[in-house]
Amino acid sequence: MPADTSFRVFCDGITEFIHLIYINHRVDMNRLSLHPEERITASAVIYSAHQSQIWMVGDCQCMADGRIYDNPKPQEAQVAEERARFLTEALKTTTVEQIMEHDTGRDHIKPLLIAGCKGQNKDYSVIDGFGIPLDKTRLINVSSTTEDIILASDGYPFLKPTLAESEEALRQQLAVDPLCIKTFKATKGLMYGNHSFDDRSYVRFKP
Repeated sequence: MPADTSFRVFCDGITEFIHLIYINHRVDMNRLSLHPEERITASAVIYSAHQSQIWMVGDCQCMADGRIYDNPKPQEAQVAEERARFLTEALKTTTVEQIMEHDTGRDHIKPLLIAGCKGQNKDYSVIDGFGIPLDKTRLINVSSTTEDIILASDGYPFLKPTLAESEEALRQQLAVDPLCIKTFKATKGLMYGNHSFDDRSYVRFKP
């Protein structure tokens, strides 16, 4: 993008770019309209130095001068709560280790997750080749005195001022609650063979 790109131009441009991928691969656009869970879908948090702004599309997080901002999906907390309730009951007859091999809680909430996709770029924003509603995004104006910015994915349940602190908070979470149903409730937990319950990105810099 050109350095002076605005948030609206970015949203329109990335939407058109992905939309053309569908067209070039002769994807059934009517089907994608009806089944948003099948779309190419991503979240992004971007810093524009020219605009002195942080842009948030979808479920991501950031920190500016120690203050945390996020843009969570609606109903995700309730879905995570339902998974936690289901697995808490399941643990009466199964083990944490068995669930780390096959997450029956994830199976249980999968219909809710798919149903939630119906609200994609209606009730919440994502990058998916369909129009992004700006009122479901988040734009943060960065002060000229800001000394530290962190951009991160939601794979860090407890965002901290440094990567080391964020990794340590994650390590402690996975040690005491690997299924993510107690001290931090999520729609998925740690599975055998993985290093964490979700992908994670963390970028820290001075603007």
